[in-house]
Amino acid sequence: MGCNPRYEVLFEPVRIGPVTAPNRFYQVPHASGMTNARPRTRAAFREMKAEGGWGVVCTGAVSIDPSSDDAPLPFATMWDKNDIRAHALMTEAVHRHGALAGVELWHGGASVMNRASRLPPISPSGIPWMATHVGFMGNLRPKTMDRSDIRDVLRWQAEGARKARSAGFDIVYVYAGMGYLGYEFLLPEYNHRTDEYGGSIENRVRFVREMIEVTKDAVGASCGVALRVSLEELRGRPGRNQPSEAHELIELLADIPDLFDVKMDSSPTDCSASRFSGEGSHEPVIDFVKTLTRKPVVGVGRFTSPDTMVSQIRRGVLDLIGGARPSIADPFLPAKIREGREAEIRECIGCNICISSWHDGVPVRCTQNPTAGEEWRRGWHPERIEQTSRPERILVVGGGPAGLECALTLGRRGHQVTLADSARAFGGRLAFERTLPGLSAWNRVVDYRLGRLSEMSNVSLHLESRLGADDIIELGPDRVVLATGARWTNMLYSPMEIPVGRLDHSQAFTPDDIANGRLPEGPTLVFDFDNYYMGGVLAEHLAAQGIAVSYATPAGQASAWTIMTNELPLVHRALSKRQVQVMTLTTLKAFDGEAATLSHLFTGEESRVPCRSVLIVGLRVPRGELFDALMARAEDLDAAGIRSVDRIGDALAPGAIVHAVHSGHRLGRELGTVMSEQPFRRDTPIVDAETNFEMNAAAK
Repeated sequence: MGCNPRYEVLFEPVRIGPVTAPNRFYQVPHASGMTNARPRTRAAFREMKAEGGWGVVCTGAVSIDPSSDDAPLPFATMWDKNDIRAHALMTEAVHRHGALAGVELWHGGASVMNRASRLPPISPSGIPWMATHVGFMGNLRPKTMDRSDIRDVLRWQAEGARKARSAGFDIVYVYAGMGYLGYEFLLPEYNHRTDEYGGSIENRVRFVREMIEVTKDAVGASCGVALRVSLEELRGRPGRNQPSEAHELIELLADIPDLFDVKMDSSPTDCSASRFSGEGSHEPVIDFVKTLTRKPVVGVGRFTSPDTMVSQIRRGVLDLIGGARPSIADPFLPAKIREGREAEIRECIGCNICISSWHDGVPVRCTQNPTAGEEWRRGWHPERIEQTSRPERILVVGGGPAGLECALTLGRRGHQVTLADSARAFGGRLAFERTLPGLSAWNRVVDYRLGRLSEMSNVSLHLESRLGADDIIELGPDRVVLATGARWTNMLYSPMEIPVGRLDHSQAFTPDDIANGRLPEGPTLVFDFDNYYMGGVLAEHLAAQGIAVSYATPAGQASAWTIMTNELPLVHRALSKRQVQVMTLTTLKAFDGEAATLSHLFTGEESRVPCRSVLIVGLRVPRGELFDALMARAEDLDAAGIRSVDRIGDALAPGAIVHAVHSGHRLGRELGTVMSEQPFRRDTPIVDAETNFEMNAAAK
């Protein structure tokens, strides 16, 4: 099957200064959490995208100087020869598949705390970024840049560009977005200067222009030079000669960079979760750029539909289809479109677990693609898996995210797989959660796996099949995998910050009750110490049913952990829109059917909130009855020839959907194999003393 003629435009080459992208698929710079400390992990992660058909594959942010230090958050560096060698592993890997390699050179300005380097941050006028996220908070404020500081940054940028060329990069970035140094010169809130770098938009653009010029002087004959710029704030500011200052910025720089990479200003809008934004959500802000420049333009929008991609090209919005999250969810997205296999695309669900990985300081994770970040350390490939030499009959009980992924992986290995679920539809927890406000895209986890399983003759699917221990023993498979999920409890929360005690009341509900169609009577108090999306989205859900809802949590914000996925501001806006009162730093102490007694987490001060029902979104525990029943019958299992009984996903340890999918995938790969005691390879930094290191000849 070949490429649909409608999509052939996506595979046209695009000139970017002195280099040419082989197609319009452009993996824009995005964080991977791998840094120079894990160079082989990083190289394999980026290489997978080049193998999958992305014509350009870029790094995440790469610091040009120790004065741009984001520790302990993961960031890469381009400071010395070791860094050049570490990045060369990635460029060589990307080049093996005919793709271009891009590097996002970066100075964080006032947005970094320099915790490790202990150098004063710098900014145009000494204005700091006063973050509300504790991970970004610090007490060291930036110094105001003088002219020598500006000259230093321009020199660091040029040196970083030359090092990038030596490492084999084809595209070198100037970064003027997301609150970092170049962006700080563009916005008058940061830039109070009265010299030629401040005041008018022409002056505020000067520093960015000079950054581009020194980069082109350093590498322009051999590398494309890209400008990555945030336009959201500037688009909202009227211009003097153009509709907005964003228009004026593009007009002023129209012919200088070889490529414009255009984006939003803050993570909640730039990488908005699918719960709040659909595909192509950037277009209203960046749609004008191509009208003001002849240079190619790349942008993102969580693009997974080839029809949407083609529309962006045909309507003159973009020249290159940028992908960050979609390239993680499916590194082979371009290849599948080129080969006419669009139905096999593993579409990004927009949950932003990948973004939480960077906040956590670990290699990237993905709900849809459990192989992301595991390419080198575990040797996992997203499209290929080693076939078993000894096919077995394997029964998987439970068709939620873990069970579906495990059955698919086992089936791809060549086992005879039976997947049974007691419900009327596959999906497990997602059968309900996909119906909640904004979560419909999450069902792609189910749709992708069911689509692939339906094509496999060695996998049989059975719904409305409730199996007990007797049934399983009678079936006598070689192995049993239990993916029976977890249940929500009515446990309360202690000032010790652990679940303790229970609320036993006829009007006390859990999310399982809501999933089963049992709605509480209003007014309802949602008490949430799960802290991820469920408490907030259920508050929205109940309010949408006309039930008066209030929300209480021991945390400092509603759905507090969603700050890790860039959703927190949008969660609060959604609750406000539904007129849900939010009470933080409180625990639920008692409920008598007429009011809930709340206690302040730190002071113990009590208050009463009138309500007729309480919904507790707190602790989940595995549904372990079937596992316990089977373990109690070891002799019967042995007599039936059942070699093993394993648990995966929430049945093993409750977590987010990403944990369930990874758990199912890992067992699917490892079941029946001989595993070493070390679960994965450990990466190490590249240092001068490393022997047998070969690198492409440095560009001169």
